[in-house]
Amino acid sequence: MIAKRMAARAAVGVALASLAFAQAVGQSGASFEPVTDAMIQQPDPKDWLSWRRTLDSWGYSPLAEIDRANVNQLRLVWARPLNAGSQEGTPLVHNGVLYFPEPGDVIAAIDAKSGDVLWEHRRAVPEDVRQFLTVPDTKRNIAIYGNLIIASSSDDFIYALDARTGEQVWETKILDYKLGAKQSSGPIIADGLAITGRSCEPEGGPDACVITAHDALTGREVWRTSTIARGSDPNSATWGSVPEEKRQQVGAWMIASYDPQLKLVYMGTSVSAPAPKISLAGNDLDYLYHNSTLALDVKTGKIVWHYQHIVDHWDLDHPFPRMLMDEEVAPDPAEVAWINPKIKRGKTYKVLTGVPGKTGVVYTLDRETGEFLWARPTVYQNVVQSIDGKTGRVTVNPATVFTEYGKAAFVCPSATGGANYQAPAYSPLTETMYFPAQNTCAMVSAVAPSPDGPGVYGMATRQQLAPGAESNVGVIHAVNAVTGRTEWKYAQRAGMQSLMTTGGGLVFAGDAGGRLRAMDDRTGAILWEVNLGSSVTGYPATFEVDGHQYLAVSTGRWLSDVFTPELIHGGQNTLYVFALPEAGIGHLGPVKAPIDPAARVTTNDPALDAAPSRKVSDGVFSLAQATAGKAVYDTRCAACHGATFTPGPGVPPVQGAAFLANWRGRTMADFVTLVRTTMPPGAGGSLPEADYLAVVAYLLQANGFRDGQPLVADEATLRGIGFGG
Repeated sequence: MIAKRMAARAAVGVALASLAFAQAVGQSGASFEPVTDAMIQQPDPKDWLSWRRTLDSWGYSPLAEIDRANVNQLRLVWARPLNAGSQEGTPLVHNGVLYFPEPGDVIAAIDAKSGDVLWEHRRAVPEDVRQFLTVPDTKRNIAIYGNLIIASSSDDFIYALDARTGEQVWETKILDYKLGAKQSSGPIIADGLAITGRSCEPEGGPDACVITAHDALTGREVWRTSTIARGSDPNSATWGSVPEEKRQQVGAWMIASYDPQLKLVYMGTSVSAPAPKISLAGNDLDYLYHNSTLALDVKTGKIVWHYQHIVDHWDLDHPFPRMLMDEEVAPDPAEVAWINPKIKRGKTYKVLTGVPGKTGVVYTLDRETGEFLWARPTVYQNVVQSIDGKTGRVTVNPATVFTEYGKAAFVCPSATGGANYQAPAYSPLTETMYFPAQNTCAMVSAVAPSPDGPGVYGMATRQQLAPGAESNVGVIHAVNAVTGRTEWKYAQRAGMQSLMTTGGGLVFAGDAGGRLRAMDDRTGAILWEVNLGSSVTGYPATFEVDGHQYLAVSTGRWLSDVFTPELIHGGQNTLYVFALPEAGIGHLGPVKAPIDPAARVTTNDPALDAAPSRKVSDGVFSLAQATAGKAVYDTRCAACHGATFTPGPGVPPVQGAAFLANWRGRTMADFVTLVRTTMPPGAGGSLPEADYLAVVAYLLQANGFRDGQPLVADEATLRGIGFGG
C-alpha cells in the first residue's frame, strides 16, 4: 500500500514536470523529437548534439548568421548561475532546449531562448567521494539519445534521465568509486552505445583503467576494454617485470571520437604511475597502452590498432581530441619536422589528427591503419627528440629522461601543458586546425617511491614560463591540416581556453582572464571581445532557435592562475548566451503549472490527502536522530540560520514563535520537503535522506518538542503528522 501511495505521488511529480516541458516546447511550436544515430552522425546545423557537436571532434558549426561583418554587434541575451564546483561544462542543444552538465552531478534543461529552467536533476552522491577522488565534481559533457540525457556520475555510475522531465530512467554501476576511478568526462553515442573513459587512481590497479560501452537505451554493459596491456594481451610484455596488480594510472579521461563508416572509436590515454620509468621496470620499455591512441571496434571494444605518441616520464598525458577528416596529406618539409616518406601526395587519406597530448605536438595518422603520416611541434617542447617517419617510432630526448633520483631536468611543456583539457577546433572553410595552448616548462626530478613521497606520479616539479614566451602564457596556433604550415599565431598574457569555429568565418576563443573573443579564422584578427569576469573554462557551443543564431559559453575557476597573479578575476560558475540584436532579449520562458508552496499536490488518493492523525508533539523523532541532526545543522545550516538560531538578514527563522506560527496547520511532509529541496543553499537534494530527517528532528527538538519514535521517510506517514491548527 505504501509503495502504491509513493508511486501515486511520484506520478504526480512526473506529470507536472512533463506538463512544464510540454508547455515549454509548445511555446516554440515544436514537440520533442527523439534523437537517432543518424541525427548524431549528421546533426542539424541548428543543434549541438555531441561534445564537439560532431563525432569527428571538429568543434565546428556551419551556422553563419553571426559572421565577420556583424559579430561586433553581439550582446548578452541571458545568463544563469551554475552549481558550485570545478566547472568545464558543454551545452547540448536540441529543438530549442539547452541541456547543461553543471558541477557536482547537476543537470539542467533550459529554454535556450529565454534562459528559463525547465527542469533540474540533482543526483545524490556519497558524501565521502572526496576522500577517494580529487576534484570529483568536474563534469565536461553529457550525451543525448532517443528521449534520454546520458551522463557519468561522480560515484562511478552511468545513468540516464528522461530529456522531457529530468526523471531518472536507468543507472548502471561501472566501478566502485572507492577504488579510484574518476569520471570527469561523459559519453559519446556511437551506434547506440554510450562510450566512456575515466581516470584511474593507483588504488584501483589495472581493473579501474577501462573504457566501457553501454546500451544507451537500457544501460546494459556491452563491453569493457582495459587501457593497460595484461593477461593474454601480447603487449603485456611491454611492462617487463611490473606485476599486473602494480600496473596503474593509464586513464582515458577525455572524450572519444567516432567514425561510423569504419566503425572505429578513437580514444587517447594518459601517463602511467609513477611517471618516471626508473620507478617501474626501466627506461627501455613501452608500458602499453599509456600515452597512446587506441582504435576500438565499436561492437566489441577490441583494440584494432594502437599508436604510442611518447613513452612518458613526466605526466604529459595524451587523452585530448582526435579530429577525423578526409583530406589530402601534403606536409611542407619547411615547417613539418617529421614526415613519412611513403606519403602519396595528392591522395586523399582518412586521417586522425590534432594535438593529442600535453607536448603540443601535432600528430597526423591514417585512421584506418594507425600508420604515422606526419608530426610537428606547436609550443616549445624538448621531450620529443625525433620521430622515425617510416615507422612512427618516437625517440625521447635523453637529457629529459630520469636516470637517477633527485637530479633535476628541464622539461617542456610542464605537466599542465602545452595542451590540456582546453579543446581545439577545425574549420573546413580554411582547412585549418586551431590549437589553444600554454607556454610552460618545469624543472622536474624523479623521487624514489615512498608512502610519504610527493604523490602518485613520483616527481617533484617547479614550473616556469617557456623560453621565448615573452611573459605570454596563452597562445593559439593555427595550423593547416593539409600542409602542416602555421597560418597564424596569437599569443597573450592570460592562459588560453577552448575554441570553436563557425560557418561565419569565426574562431571563438575564451581565456583564463575572463575574456571571450571572436577572431577572424583567416588572420587571427580580433573582431569582438567581452570581459565575462571569470575564466572561460567551459566548452563553447552555438545553435539556432526561431531563425536566430546564439552563442553559449560558461565560466568557472582555472587551476593555473599561478602564472598570472596580476590578472585579477572571479571564479564564478555562470552560463552566458549571446546573439545579434535581431534575436531580441527579454524573451518569455515557458508557462509552468503552479505548485503549492507547501507541496500539497492533489493526488486523488484519500490515504495521502486525509487530515493529519498525529501531532509533532506526539514524539515523532528519536533522540539519536536529533543528536545526529545537530552535527548536520552545524556544518550545513548554521552559517545562514545561526548557530544559536539567530538568522542572517532575510533568512527565515527555524526556531521560536515565528517559526511555529509559520508552520501552524501544515504537515511534516511539507517541512521535510522544504528542507530537502532548499538545503544546502543552491544544492538542495544533495545530502543523504537520513541527514534531512536528522536535521528536521534537531529543529523539532530545538522548538521544544519531545523525542519518541524515529522519523521515517515514508510519504504517507509524514503527511499524517501535523503541526496543529
